[in-house]
Amino acid sequence: MTRILLLSDTHSHIDEQILKYVKQADEVWHAGDIGDLKVTDAIKAIKPLKAVYGNIDNDKARLEFPENNRFMCEGVDVWITHIGGYPGRYDRRIKENILKNPPKLFICGHSHILKVMWDKKLDLLHMNPGAAGKHGFHSVRTMLRFVIDKDQIKDLEIIELEKRK
Repeated sequence: MTRILLLSDTHSHIDEQILKYVKQADEVWHAGDIGDLKVTDAIKAIKPLKAVYGNIDNDKARLEFPENNRFMCEGVDVWITHIGGYPGRYDRRIKENILKNPPKLFICGHSHILKVMWDKKLDLLHMNPGAAGKHGFHSVRTMLRFVIDKDQIKDLEIIELEKRK
């Protein structure tokens, strides 16, 4: 069993609210737009991190993290990218690959809109954790946490950090 904290779009922001949840996870996954690498350094100092770079990330982030991160977590095939689109409207950059070889769990960020959707056509779960940072148009800072147990994704929780002022 692996407890996952999923966040995205921190835009250089890390605080004790986020780190409190980092400490409760077994692994942290970041779906891009990290901003300053102090964010990922703070997370990595506490827990293992898997991340991708986003469209605002600089050359240092792009050297440290890939554009796409595909891996197995227990029995679940996971694909994380920053700009991925949604079921039925996948981004052209990944559309061909996701149609040919869909993962069981597809994660992206970018929109700052928290969404969890089932793609019935590709038989995959799509997650976007919204935005955990303070930069952008979102009104509530959000993250997701869930458990991967063998080949099952379960115990999904939405974390609302705060309404933005």
